[in-house]
Amino acid sequence: MELTGAEIVTRCLAEEGVEFVFGYPGGAVLNIYDEIFKQNKFKHVLVRHEQAAVHAADAFARASGKVGVALVTSGPGATNAVTGIATAYMDSIPVVIISGQVPTAAIGLDAFQEVDAVGITRPCVKHNFLVKDVGELASTIKKAFHIAATGRPGPVLVDIPKDVTFHKTEFAYPDSVSMRSYNPVLKGHSGQIKKAAQMLLEARRPMIYTGGGVILGNASEQVTELARLLHYPVTNTLMGLGGYPASDRQFLGMLGMHGTYEANMAMQHCDVLLAVGARFDDRVIGNPAHFAREQRRIVHIDVDPSSISKRVKVDVPIVGDVRQVLDELLKLFKASKETPDEAALNTWWTQIELWRSRNCLKYNRESEIIKPQFVVEKLWEVTGGDAFVTSDVGQHQMWAAQFYKFDKPRRWLNSGGLGTMGVGLPYAMGAQLAHPEATIACITGESSIQMCIQELSTCKQYRLPVKIINLNNRYMGMVRQWQEFFYGSRYAESYMESLPDFVRLAESYGHVGMRIDKPEDVEGALKEAFSPALKERLVFMDFQTDQTENVYPMVEGGKGLSEMILAEEL
Repeated sequence: MELTGAEIVTRCLAEEGVEFVFGYPGGAVLNIYDEIFKQNKFKHVLVRHEQAAVHAADAFARASGKVGVALVTSGPGATNAVTGIATAYMDSIPVVIISGQVPTAAIGLDAFQEVDAVGITRPCVKHNFLVKDVGELASTIKKAFHIAATGRPGPVLVDIPKDVTFHKTEFAYPDSVSMRSYNPVLKGHSGQIKKAAQMLLEARRPMIYTGGGVILGNASEQVTELARLLHYPVTNTLMGLGGYPASDRQFLGMLGMHGTYEANMAMQHCDVLLAVGARFDDRVIGNPAHFAREQRRIVHIDVDPSSISKRVKVDVPIVGDVRQVLDELLKLFKASKETPDEAALNTWWTQIELWRSRNCLKYNRESEIIKPQFVVEKLWEVTGGDAFVTSDVGQHQMWAAQFYKFDKPRRWLNSGGLGTMGVGLPYAMGAQLAHPEATIACITGESSIQMCIQELSTCKQYRLPVKIINLNNRYMGMVRQWQEFFYGSRYAESYMESLPDFVRLAESYGHVGMRIDKPEDVEGALKEAFSPALKERLVFMDFQTDQTENVYPMVEGGKGLSEMILAEEL
């Protein structure tokens, strides 16, 4: 059966079980859009900007565990998508981006709306393809989905010239794909796993440190079982929140630049560290030289060999799928007659509880101005800790990570690696489509929300009842905090002097708007927004928060993990 390239694209997406394609049409992809119009296997979601298309596809992938799909046109369509692609790349999110391209004969001639999409995206994709032969289209799309979802996940771009979309060829979609140059290692080395087990049993001050790889590798159950079996303390990175239940006493909170005092101190002073699906990045351990001052042995499990010993030298590297490796570790511990040194472990926990008693996340609960931490705490209470929470980037992101206790994986969606302002609302859209009956809360700030605020229109069109919690301090909050600490309180261009009336703006899009000015009104507003009466409506809550509030603890850039700036005594 001969099909056009455009028909092949839609058939391939259907074969992959795609549910939603997030996109924006343009000349180079009109043939594909025409075929999408004719089919009923998947739905297209029309965003208002290509950046939001990739963000929404990214969020759909994070929330569902499936591959997200975005479709953009050539030229500005492709360049608008780059921020979304780079965001997904930094956080290892499986997304397939299909971009239109000028006809093959016009490539390199500066044709209308031509850009070198492959060249532009090469540094921020896991892989990309330019398909010049319609006969290679189906196999290329199969490879794209395979590469995006396996090993360390990531975005894959498929660039398709317009003439390829109307050329014809016989269609056959491969059942599987094999590439000699791409074979991720999934099974960990048994000898290394045995070494790791022995090292962990010998620990006197153990620590389990997990990152986004635990979420992406669906290994949360294994991490939880392992930690409880050994009774070892656990910390998560920003991307790993929900990988271990935050309400559990063994959880020390998030670590890193804005991590808890107890998590950072335990990480710095442990003698055996188990790192799972994490990469020791600069926001996690601070200065590597300072981190190395304390002697510790490190076991590092990761599916990506390039992440191991990249910033910190490890003693037992284990390359493999984190879930499979942890299953093997658990088998060894359950079969072993050895147990951890109980006396040493009790002494270690006593020290941890002493660090925990510092109460590093305290804030002024008697304030007459709304404290942003209070809003997040009340959000956690009102939603029963069971919402999918998206955030933008800045102070509000850190307060969300600190004060919303994530007990389940894939409930926390934020831009960790790239730190992309504007992701919150399109992330909420993708999460809501992935889980139509779930409660979706977007925690944002007045600066971030305006970067993709046009997506309020998309939410209206597709009736996406997300709840937006705008922690409005009339500043680019994190920029202001750094300017206060390190630039002599010279607030250069960080004050927002011309903010819109967010309530009226939300209402102009057909949504519900609320403005909350007093602490005593916070809980009531949240309960109303999440009530059955507004279950089907998008609600934009504009909380007027304390302009002077800072995120604590904080590790200054270039400092060590234990060199934290703590909140003033309250």
